[in-house]
Amino acid sequence: MTRIHDTLDAQAAAQGDALALIDAGGTDLSYASLKTASEEAAQLLRSMGVRSGDRVVILAENCAAAVAFIFAASRLGAWAVPVNARLAGPEVDRILAQATPRAVVLTVAVSSDAAAHAERLKAAGRRGAYGDVAVAAPYPSRPEADDEIAVMLFTTGTTGLPKGVMLTHANLRFAGRASAELRGMRPGEIVYGALPMTHVFGLASMVMAASHAGAAIRLEARFSPEALYRALTEGVTLLPAVPQMHALLMQYTQAQGHESLRQGALRYVSSGAAPLDPVWKRKAEAFYGIPLQNGYGMTESSAGISATANRIGDPDISVGRPLPGVEVRIDETVGSGGDGVGEVLTRGPHVMKGYYRNAEETDKTLEPDGWLHTGDLGRIDPEGRLHIVGRAKELIIRGGFNVYPQEVEAALNDHPAVVQAAVVGRRLKGGDEEVLAFVQIREPGCVDEAGLKSHVAQLLSGYKRPERIVIASKLPAAATGKILKQKLIETFERELRAAKTPDRTSEAIG
Repeated sequence: MTRIHDTLDAQAAAQGDALALIDAGGTDLSYASLKTASEEAAQLLRSMGVRSGDRVVILAENCAAAVAFIFAASRLGAWAVPVNARLAGPEVDRILAQATPRAVVLTVAVSSDAAAHAERLKAAGRRGAYGDVAVAAPYPSRPEADDEIAVMLFTTGTTGLPKGVMLTHANLRFAGRASAELRGMRPGEIVYGALPMTHVFGLASMVMAASHAGAAIRLEARFSPEALYRALTEGVTLLPAVPQMHALLMQYTQAQGHESLRQGALRYVSSGAAPLDPVWKRKAEAFYGIPLQNGYGMTESSAGISATANRIGDPDISVGRPLPGVEVRIDETVGSGGDGVGEVLTRGPHVMKGYYRNAEETDKTLEPDGWLHTGDLGRIDPEGRLHIVGRAKELIIRGGFNVYPQEVEAALNDHPAVVQAAVVGRRLKGGDEEVLAFVQIREPGCVDEAGLKSHVAQLLSGYKRPERIVIASKLPAAATGKILKQKLIETFERELRAAKTPDRTSEAIG
């Protein structure tokens, strides 16, 4: 087996009647039915002129059709390019201009945003075993000679144009196997699938892992704590998620009058895409009644770099040891204060092929000997576990001291009224930076800025304390639930201009 659809075909041969997926649109497919759907999808794409090396943009929210067309592209040797349908028109157009696809498939049955894009792109409706979609094709496009690429994912990027990350069939097969083996995933289990498969976390830990293990996915087009709460009482056994999803589920459950989740079939729960802190981890484990595993990865590493395998109550908040076959080292020349912290580099079968048509950025990120620069700051403890302390670009220099946002966020998350927090730096005249915090609280009026400042003053040195704490009912987030830190200052510009509450944090610097 060399391509990602080979895994699907193997499951269809071994257990064709077994459930492969359930989606929010009411579609249930066995492995045999999913194989048939992907074959029909491949026939449709072929009729639209799709050839080996062509790009197929799948403008989607999670559903059976999106899975079928990802595997369909593999059958043709084409590159699947999953793109979040919730992106605005200009954002989609920039990706189309960079990807130059032969065809665009839109999952109109489960996404009003996809339907709006279909109308704008003058896409025609199509129906098959894969469900109802719309297709815009053929576009003028030149196929690439490289047939190793299975999927291209565009990073959100903090500035400039998004970059197309080229992931090979070998990358994704490794990621699926590693994820399934780490979780002990088995046939008959159900993975909760709210993480968007247009992002690498969802693609690897849900679609690729489930197809490797022969498990089923319960797909949700959009995350809601209500739907997750219901699913956890209806047979879901594995929950890959991000901290924001866990926090919102706990908030919802408490609003129903329960302090913890009624134990169902859930046996494995993990958190990724954002750091943990000790207090929050203890709360989550008390809520679920099982260990909360942590992990670390990025789009350029096919998701997985390291992961934990801890018992419940273990105080470890690292992102675990490197996955089998994965190398990690720390470059202490970047962002280090002599404390063993530096940029995290990784090498192995999980590392991307490169950025599409962007040799300059590829050369900056990939060393000739295969080491990938993650841009994250971390350290390795004596037990060989990796600890992520922040992004190199997010490091805040205040009064000559290093401030790691994760540490400040942990202090804020320690407050019982806080659902989640995000911390960024803002440059001041003279080159210094101020620490800004943005906090989502459980209910209006349960805490104010002064109360939160008093709380963190007991936990943090003066130079680490936020100059401003903006309280909000919601923070800007990506489809994965990950907070979009680059949008915080812009989103809350009015609140930041408001009069500051009196404090003495500046006097404590230095």
